Amino acid sequence: MSLNSNYTAYRKKSKIMVISSSNNYFKSNTDVVKINTGNKKNLKRFTQNGQIQIYQSLYRGSYPSIIRDSLRNAALGRKVLLVQFMKGGVKQGVGNAVKLCGNLTWVRSSHSFDQYHAEEIKNNRNLKQSIHESTYELWNFCKEELLSGENDQIILDEIFLAIDMKIIDKDDLISTLENRFISGDVILTGTDIPKDLLLMANQITELRS
Repeated sequence: MSLNSNYTAYRKKSKIMVISSSNNYFKSNTDVVKINTGNKKNLKRFTQNGQIQIYQSLYRGSYPSIIRDSLRNAALGRKVLLVQFMKGGVKQGVGNAVKLCGNLTWVRSSHSFDQYHAEEIKNNRNLKQSIHESTYELWNFCKEELLSGENDQIILDEIFLAIDMKIIDKDDLISTLENRFISGDVILTGTDIPKDLLLMANQITELRS
């Protein structure tokens, strides 16, 4: 399906609204991307970066199709990074990433927002700080990966919630996306999405119940 013109496609069976538009936010990059590193071997030539895709929903936990597609891509030989910002797990964190299909790296925060009630976090300063620090650590890891050129696809799950909680700075995300170094797509998911990010997207998909 072409992205050369504005269109809205609604698929009744899957309850998915896809809103895609051409935009001039990014121009094709035909030059070598410059990275601040002394290792010249890390430089690659891309004709252009992949798309920025945003998946939005009215409720959390509605993105199993994205995880399914990431597994399929990894099985087909693409190097995929899946990062879940607001979900934790046993012995997770940047240093304990899960490897699947040989090509999929799955990372969650070492101290999860999902493990506690919002009121509990709000009333416990130390807990709030620990969650913020572990989430910000995850974001710094993501920034490095977005600029490294080592992945074919990167998925930033619930990153907009981290922005809403003022853990990640919106302008920092925008700047990193502008300077990303990846041949494939970057997928971002969330509920309340800042307008600036919507304007950057090549494709916006609304998931409905």
